[in-house]
This record gives sequence, structure tokens and C-alpha cells, in this order.
Amino acid sequence: MSPVKTAPAALTAGDAALRAQYLTEVIGLLYPANGEGDQVAEYYVVPDARRPRLLVPAGSRKVAAAAVRRYAEPQSRAARFKRDAVVAALRTGASGVLLRDRVKVTGSESIDAHLREALGRELAVSIHIGPARANRKPVLQLISPEGETFGFAKLGTGPLTQRLVRAETNALIALQRSGLTKLTVPTVLHAGQWRGLQVLVQSALPVWLPRSPLTTRRLAAAMVDIAGCCGYTAGQLVGSPYWTELRARLAGLQDRPEGVALSAAAELLVRHAGPTTFRYGAWHGDWAPWNMANLTDALLVWDWERFAQGVPVGFDAVHHELQRRIQSTGDAKGAVEATVRQSAELLAPFGVLPGARELTALLYLVDLAARYLTDRQAEAGARLGVLGTWLLPVLIRRVEEL
Repeated sequence: MSPVKTAPAALTAGDAALRAQYLTEVIGLLYPANGEGDQVAEYYVVPDARRPRLLVPAGSRKVAAAAVRRYAEPQSRAARFKRDAVVAALRTGASGVLLRDRVKVTGSESIDAHLREALGRELAVSIHIGPARANRKPVLQLISPEGETFGFAKLGTGPLTQRLVRAETNALIALQRSGLTKLTVPTVLHAGQWRGLQVLVQSALPVWLPRSPLTTRRLAAAMVDIAGCCGYTAGQLVGSPYWTELRARLAGLQDRPEGVALSAAAELLVRHAGPTTFRYGAWHGDWAPWNMANLTDALLVWDWERFAQGVPVGFDAVHHELQRRIQSTGDAKGAVEATVRQSAELLAPFGVLPGARELTALLYLVDLAARYLTDRQAEAGARLGVLGTWLLPVLIRRVEEL
């Protein structure tokens, strides 16, 4: 598996500064006694200390090269060229030319030692330095002395990320028992706590293997597999457990203008839905192009921290289409419009009744907006955190036009 986000956009100066600050925070969490005692680890900073994306263990050429080679699949030919150049430099010992910045850590306690004890094996870690998001957390690639990536560790550091790490742990355990046939998910290798951090170690899916073109049919079949993995129910929105839970989340957002506008749109949407019957099942919760890889004989899907049951079926298809359009065009507002217009086609494979398809897409937008506001993505500096610039205007207008 590869829980690393591969954003297509270049780093801005502000994002670079935030990443550099976050690097220092992460080192303090993973090596709490840094600055005291003997050196316990040394990392190359990729690409450099001003724009840190990855910390690569410097002790072994083989391990360092594997950390970069299997960190994430580049999204462009230029990015692949740069990645391959760094890998070649690490393998040949010429890394000093391309990677001039290093981080040395000292102390008596380290996440490395904890994971070695918990998993009962030797390992090195590389550390992902992600963009600003409310749900940003340390993500570690676990590499054997032979250069094999065998797992990924996520560390929940605050109330939100700890909840998400626990949720993903529970989701992966449940999915292993659900009899999925159309996709492959990671398994839990270890779960627990370390120095107040919530720890999840999951197996590595072979995302470095050659990719195959993903057909719409195969993607829909996998999403339907998830939708029904815990069973289905059916009924109107009013009185459903889903609407009760969503309405409670919306009630907690009334201290902000966006929350008030979102709640009004949701209540109007439910009135329009009236006696319409919805089918409820499970969803991944963040099924986006960067959270999956299609191989010839397997569809690999990771990042299950938003998995939930009892939601209107088809949410995954709408979410994937929206994220795909935002990634490919950069026009978030236009992506919302286009995704809603395509709802009939997106939701047909799930057996959603024609009269419920646009309602389902709009309900998904309400759910997504509630998540952004609850997590305070805008305050965390997330790129699309300010909903009034893209999601809310489209949602409110489309609901009013029903």
C-alpha cells in the first residue's frame, strides 16, 4: 500500500515553509529526546530542507534507494525522471550531488526502536512530509535491511488524527472479514499506542508493480463490492440513521456562517427528497485516484480512515469523480458542477433509482462540506478548505433549483 498523497501541483513558498516547520515537529514526535545522547538516525532530506517531502534513511544505499523508489508513483514524465535520478544517485553513492541536506537525530527513544519491538523484526523508516491539512499525520514507510517495503505506519498525534487512525484500524479489520472479491486492501500488522500517539502499521500493497488502464466497469464493480460488504438497508431520508447522524454533525456547525448555510441547504434537500427511497450501504470515504492502483490482476485501494456504513450507496463514485476532475483541471467549482450533472451515469451501477440520483450526489456534497467544516480544514491551511469559493455556491444553487 502507499498512503502517500501525490499532489500534482508544485510547492508554493507558503507550503514549503509549512512543510519545513512540520518536519521539525515530526522529528520531535518520533525522536522525543532529540539533542541528547548518541546519534540514533540520519536522514537525507528529499528534495532539500527548504522543500522537504521525504526523509530517507542514510545508513544503507539499498534501503535509501528503495525508500525513494517506492515512496509514491510520480504523476508526470519529468517527476519520474527526477525520482529515477535520485534513486540512481543513492544506489551508486553519488547522493551528495543531488541531496545536500541531512537531518541527524540523537537520543534514547525512537519510533524505530518501538516498531522493531512491536513487529519483531529489523527495519528502517522513511518519513513522508505532507502538505498542510487538518488530518495530516506522520506516515512512515517501513523497509527491511534487504530493501523490501513491507509496511506503512500511521501515527495519530491529536484528537482528529488519533480518531482517524483508530477508525482505519477498525475498518481494515472489518474488511478482512467481509469477503471482498473485487479489490485488495491492506492488513493490520500492529495497532497500539506509543508515547500518547495512536499507531497503526499496515501491510504494503505492491503499488510499484506495473499499472494497467482502469476501466469504468472495473472501478464501479469494486465500489459496489464495498457498498454491499456489510449489507444493505433501504428507506426514506427522514427517520434514517444516516440523516440523524448527519443532522447532528450539522447542528455542531451553527457557530459559523458556512455551517448555517449548509444546514439550510441540507434541510431543503431533505424536503425535496420527501418519500424517495434510498439504499444504504458502506463506502470507502475518500476513494480518489491517488488512493488506489490498478494492476493487471488486482485493484489496490488504501487509506480507509473515512470508511463508514449506512450511507446512501454511490457516494464513492461521486467522490472519485469530483476528486478526479479537481486533480485534472484545477477548477474545483467547475468540477462540482460537472460531477452533479453526471450523477445519473455515475450512480446507475449501484441500482440507485433515477429519481434519487441527483439527490444522492447533492447529499454527498453536504456530507463532504460537513466533514471539511468539522475538521476545520480552512483553519489548517488546506488548499480547498474555504468552501465558499467552490463547493457551497454550487450546492446551494442546485438544491434551490430542484
